[in-house]
Amino acid sequence: MEETVERLDTALNHLSDAQMAVEAALRKTEYDPKELERVEERLFALRAAARKYSVPVTELPALAVRMISDLADLDAGEEKLKQLQQQLGLTKAAFDAAASSLSAKRHNTADALSEAVMAELPALKLERARFMAQVTTGPDAASADGIDIVEFHVQTNPGTRPGPIMKVASGGELSRFLLALKVALADRGSAPTLVFDEIDTGVGGAVADAIGQRLKRLSATVQVLSVTHAPQVAARAATHLLISKGPTSEKSETISTRVARMDDKARTEEIARMLAGASVTEEARAAATRLLAGNG
Repeated sequence: MEETVERLDTALNHLSDAQMAVEAALRKTEYDPKELERVEERLFALRAAARKYSVPVTELPALAVRMISDLADLDAGEEKLKQLQQQLGLTKAAFDAAASSLSAKRHNTADALSEAVMAELPALKLERARFMAQVTTGPDAASADGIDIVEFHVQTNPGTRPGPIMKVASGGELSRFLLALKVALADRGSAPTLVFDEIDTGVGGAVADAIGQRLKRLSATVQVLSVTHAPQVAARAATHLLISKGPTSEKSETISTRVARMDDKARTEEIARMLAGASVTEEARAAATRLLAGNG
């Protein structure tokens, strides 16, 4: 019976181990109802906080860190405010000094600019007009550009009230005022390309020639494009482009715009046409040749 007894002894040992495991499992299944209530209350509070601050529950810890930092800043706010006010005072003093210096320079330059533009007006058939660079200074105008408001005012005829150039000057006058202004500022830098659209409208030969001279002077520093019907202006150009409209092909009814660069011969013919009109005469060709030779 020894073998049987050994087996029974082994079985009893396993039963004892099983009983201990069951008892341990039972102990683990025991719970405290109050603990469950506390956990549920905490979970409800976390969800309520997440809704209140419009963040997921998982982001509440990071939000708490930010709020703690903000609260610390608020606690130190009075001292920080004093530092910021001191820094503001220093910055304002520096701004006021720089703005006052800039304003004084603008007032001095405005008079010089007005005189320079006025000197160009008679030749452009604006001898009765006046140009004024007006600088208005005041604390209400303070900005990153200083404490001034700069406007260009013109008076096109004696006895009329000066006003902003964009409102007072007509299209042709505005172009000529702009040309005079650009000439006066030629040595101060400009846009890389200037476009003048029929700046010579309504002016005679002498004025057109004066306009051409000033456009050529500008072209020494920047690129100048001018749409013109005046031969005196066209003859001053370094390059002459002819713009024409016509059918795309012989059998096509579609109209297209063409731009062609003209050689010397074609340019002479075109300027002769501008001088004479529809019928180009030998006298017109000779005049065109002289005009190009004199403006070369």
